[in-house]
Amino acid sequence: MKQENYYLRVGKATDLSGRDYKIYRILEILPGFLSISTFVILIILSYFEPVFVAYFIIAFDVYWLLLVIYMAIFLIASYRNLKKGLKTDWRQKCENLAAGKLDSENAQPNSLARQGVTWKDVIHLIVLPTYNESIEIIRASLLSIERDSFPNKQFIVALAIEGRAGEAGREKAEIIRQEFANKFKHFAIVFHPDGIEGEIKGKGSNQAWCVKEVKKDIIDKEGLDYNKILVSVFDIDTIVRSGYFFAFTYKFLTIPDPYRCSYQPIPVYHNNVWQAPFFSRVSASSNTFWQMMMQIRQESLVTYSSHSMTFKALSEIGFWSPKSVSEDSRIFWHCLMHYNGDYRVEPIHFDVSMDITCDRNIPQTILSLYKQQRRWAWGAENIPYLIFNAIKRWKNKGLKKARIANHIFIQLYGFHAWATTAIIIGVLGWLPMLLGGDRFNATVLSSNLPYVTQNLMSFAMVGLFLSAIISTLLLPKRPPQYSIWKKVFMFLEWLFIPLVIIFFGAIPCLDAQIRLMLGKYMGFWVTPKERN
Repeated sequence: MKQENYYLRVGKATDLSGRDYKIYRILEILPGFLSISTFVILIILSYFEPVFVAYFIIAFDVYWLLLVIYMAIFLIASYRNLKKGLKTDWRQKCENLAAGKLDSENAQPNSLARQGVTWKDVIHLIVLPTYNESIEIIRASLLSIERDSFPNKQFIVALAIEGRAGEAGREKAEIIRQEFANKFKHFAIVFHPDGIEGEIKGKGSNQAWCVKEVKKDIIDKEGLDYNKILVSVFDIDTIVRSGYFFAFTYKFLTIPDPYRCSYQPIPVYHNNVWQAPFFSRVSASSNTFWQMMMQIRQESLVTYSSHSMTFKALSEIGFWSPKSVSEDSRIFWHCLMHYNGDYRVEPIHFDVSMDITCDRNIPQTILSLYKQQRRWAWGAENIPYLIFNAIKRWKNKGLKKARIANHIFIQLYGFHAWATTAIIIGVLGWLPMLLGGDRFNATVLSSNLPYVTQNLMSFAMVGLFLSAIISTLLLPKRPPQYSIWKKVFMFLEWLFIPLVIIFFGAIPCLDAQIRLMLGKYMGFWVTPKERN
């Protein structure tokens, strides 16, 4: 393996040695250092220079207000794209391509459709990693795939089960095998051996093992064309809306350079939306809205949770690294660096549904949601990975340096804002009055600061109101056991968003960054899935 390709499979600083180890450790410290330094500087200045901090807080609130308006525009645009995507007959559009009805809108000059490839040539490999989820959750996911309008004879479905699930896992596998063995072109159940040296216990190592086995036993044995296989890795609770695979296939056939991109649907959390606690529901909806906005800001879009890519690209990079916790986004960064910046994420204006965090009781759910958010925030591990590999490849002639630098900036800014913004607005804005003493509290600015910030945040509530409206519009049909008041309360629960984004956003993000800074590396934590 070339040295630069070895670096692409690094999971943390301890995978390296010597000078490389020191550089990587410094980069791991960077995200947490920036976040903590922000708080420390504001606290110190609130005592020594409270007027300066007061003006900074006002300016920051104005910036936040403008950002809310900016993001609201993206959210509305993305919602309209989603509704249009869900109403489109993607099968008919794929049939039109197959019939040679091509134009500049539906097939760009160097697209596969222009080369005569049709949807009937495409094979979908669907990987479903699982550990200890119930058989009901596994069955629901497989049924949604079976009931998709895309022909089942073009599906290879692989259930990737952790070997450490033991006898219970094998019993579930046998039940599932009997139900779905003849439903698809191929249905494979692959057990990932436990304790392989150099692997972490997590989804990435499981799905990598699974796809390698499928490659050996099915794809290579049958001589299937790598260029016509699309790989979708779905969380085991993912429910596919019928029509998704035609929408995905159409995108693949009509865009330029389809092998240099991953494909991202919109994640919604509707499987158990009606029974989940309000704080889990608001947190999940906030994540959906963020992903929707990123689909409009495509330069910022990164693979997340359930997503897809080509088998050609996946095999060229050597599949997922078994050393990363945040495997869903790491695969994008791996491809981005492998192809010297010539890789992107294409949005699919179609949704897939997953579970909201919901454990056995409220205290357990609070703990599980916190741990889930902390694991997502562990994606900060990709910042040192990206900077380190950019340094190693900086002299490559074909490296798209501007694009790489832009991604680095977006990641640094994004994780810093995630950890600090809610705390600055909700907590630190009071520090000048608390620490500034008489010399500040006697000023006119002191008496006006609460009113100015309150008014600015009141204007920012338009974003909150918009989120509540779109969240309500996206809801699936209300089950008969819930009254209309349930829907009203679900609209009003958005008033708790300031607390939710602090306790289930900023704090777990800061927790993850501090752990990374101290070298206390996290493993992969599986979110419990409970459905009533």
